[in-house]
Amino acid sequence: MFLFNFKKSSAIIVPILRRCFDQDPVVRKMGSSFSRSYSPNSNRCSDNTERRGTISRVDSTVEYVESVVCNENDLKENEMKVFDIGDEGKVLLVKQKGEINALGTKCTHYGAPLTSGALSDGRIRCPWHGACFNIKTGDIEDFPGFDSLPCYQVTVSEKGQVKVKAKISDLKSNKRIKDMGSVSPCDGSVVVIVGGGPSGATCAETLRSEGFKGRITVVAKENYLPYDRIKVSKIGTVTEIEKLQVRTQDYYQDANIEILKGVEATNVDSEERLVYLNDGSKLRYSALYLATGSKPRVPDVPGINMKNIFTVRNFEDSMNILGTLGSEKDKDVVVLGLSFIGLETAASCCPKAKSMTVVGKDAAPLGQVFGLEIGRSLQKLFEEKDVKFHFGTTIIKCNGENGAIKSVELDNGTTLPADMLILGVGSTFHTDFLKNSGIKLETNGAVSVNDKLETNIKNVYAGGDIAYAPVYAHGNKQMSIGHIGLAQYHGRVAALNILKKEIPLKTVPYFWTMLFGKSIRYAGCGKSSNIQIEGDINELKFVIFFFDESDKVIAVASCMRDPIVSQFAEFLYQGKSLHKKDLKDDPFAWTKSIVP
Repeated sequence: MFLFNFKKSSAIIVPILRRCFDQDPVVRKMGSSFSRSYSPNSNRCSDNTERRGTISRVDSTVEYVESVVCNENDLKENEMKVFDIGDEGKVLLVKQKGEINALGTKCTHYGAPLTSGALSDGRIRCPWHGACFNIKTGDIEDFPGFDSLPCYQVTVSEKGQVKVKAKISDLKSNKRIKDMGSVSPCDGSVVVIVGGGPSGATCAETLRSEGFKGRITVVAKENYLPYDRIKVSKIGTVTEIEKLQVRTQDYYQDANIEILKGVEATNVDSEERLVYLNDGSKLRYSALYLATGSKPRVPDVPGINMKNIFTVRNFEDSMNILGTLGSEKDKDVVVLGLSFIGLETAASCCPKAKSMTVVGKDAAPLGQVFGLEIGRSLQKLFEEKDVKFHFGTTIIKCNGENGAIKSVELDNGTTLPADMLILGVGSTFHTDFLKNSGIKLETNGAVSVNDKLETNIKNVYAGGDIAYAPVYAHGNKQMSIGHIGLAQYHGRVAALNILKKEIPLKTVPYFWTMLFGKSIRYAGCGKSSNIQIEGDINELKFVIFFFDESDKVIAVASCMRDPIVSQFAEFLYQGKSLHKKDLKDDPFAWTKSIVP
């Protein structure tokens, strides 16, 4: 037995212990990410630990890299910059309110460089598709996308050297999946989510990551795990469902989220709190989230049920179109619809078709959305790729042989050869099963909800396409909007309110389309015939301002002018307003007022 006098030995032991804790002052779960920001006006880091300079960790399971990446003065207030961290990768540094934070460099959705995004109060908005990330935690706060950003430890020396410490695996992956927490067998609460799309999946993940310990069951009509539906209309972009699915089966099992695939809800009994399924089973719930989305509209014309006539909504649709096109470029293809789905499908199928013709009642592609000037420029882009248009008309009959389509007749008397017909003429809501539920539906089938996404029935929520919900950027007037980013945001807000966190919607609609390599982005909402265009329309490098009747800017669209749309989204998010008179001297002066 070894004995010693602690009092006499403390002069030796205490400094040793202090050095150990000085080297590693943060105790955390292995594998998780964290962020430490430093304020130059304080001798403490923002996580309330003392600033100690070089930090090291003896860890045999996780590899870290630690490096001085810049000097404190290399970053101005409200500035973002990317720096190398040794030879292992890059980090994004953001300086705001005197604090420096280190994050992943790219949006976790499709990899947009965040340094080109819009920096707002405490968050960065992606320049491409509008996803938002908290600069202190890296958490995704608005969508699209599922993963958060990794955060890295930051320390600043007395000499102003900024040192960053990061897990090498985080630098390589540039993403972080939030901790899903745990399940308690004693918790009898059950959340049933009807809808296996991005909104339902986001709701399930948010419930678990925010501490819900009860049972979560997702009812998915398709035979797949939740997947990236955005790529469905980009025919041939991805041909393996495993590459589209946002999570693996193991992920959902580990998170104790039950996915019922290939099952559809047939009825909801809101009094008994039961959901009836088409396999004869039923689910009892404590809270219910409805996110069943939309179904493609099919025109009522003779011959519409023949073979080789397709809608574009899910993975199976995309694969069936691709398989019918084949590899011989021997199909005459007709697309009905001049909006996003029709044009995206036409653009992606064009290289695989013998001929491509787009038919629609509008006077130009996307003319009702962006106006005739932009529409005509898009028409030119398509025609350069040998796509033909028939405007101001529609299909009145489909003709075929042996049960398969061979031509279509238009109401202007034209007959077009058609080995394939693809329909992109809008959608209706998947809510027929709710008609006898007691849940309030609008005349078009949308589900009316309040600013917490709760229906007229307590503990029943609805989101995504089907939600007739308040829109913050539109004076909190109720609207139904079918955007994937908004659907995911609804899923998150619904989950937080199921957990009684009383989070109101703060919605800024954001969507985009990619056509022959040209990406057009749009933020805001509301129809307008009063627009102002800045830039070169012919070169498709422009910004469009949309005004209401009082000359207030209600939306902004752009092509090849990033990050202006993301900046406008943050401008609206901060509750600010813009009018035509504010654009007179400098149409973009308002962008300087985004960060307070």
